[in-house]
Amino acid sequence: MIDIKDRTFSPTLDEIAEAVQNPLFQIFCAKIKETYNVSEKIVYSCCSMEPGWNVKFKKSGRALCTIYPKESYFTVMVAVGRKEKEAVEVLLPDSSEKIQEIYHQTQEWNGQRWLMIDLEDPDDCCEDVFRLIKIRSGKKS
Repeated sequence: MIDIKDRTFSPTLDEIAEAVQNPLFQIFCAKIKETYNVSEKIVYSCCSMEPGWNVKFKKSGRALCTIYPKESYFTVMVAVGRKEKEAVEVLLPDSSEKIQEIYHQTQEWNGQRWLMIDLEDPDDCCEDVFRLIKIRSGKKS
């Protein structure tokens, strides 16, 4: 199994999935790829908060989300900028308590909030995350 923090070895998506050891990771990535017709970009981040390999999904140059793999779960970062803020705040009352709490506890900086959402179980606010990504994408239907 790969070491997700080893910058000398560039992993594939399948190798990252093997390291995560949670089938939700592959399901989540497949749904984003299929829904938005995008490919992943696997990047090594030197960020002090989340160093290691991560998976980025972009559509038309716009970041949809970044996935930070962990052992048995993963964290999805979705940015909520000025363009998305109103739509996200309309969505919040119908979202899980977890998403509401993350949104309200995430400090806004330069007009954006970077929501860091841990996913371990398909029932654990996964659909809310997809709704946030949909808003981020600008997709109407």
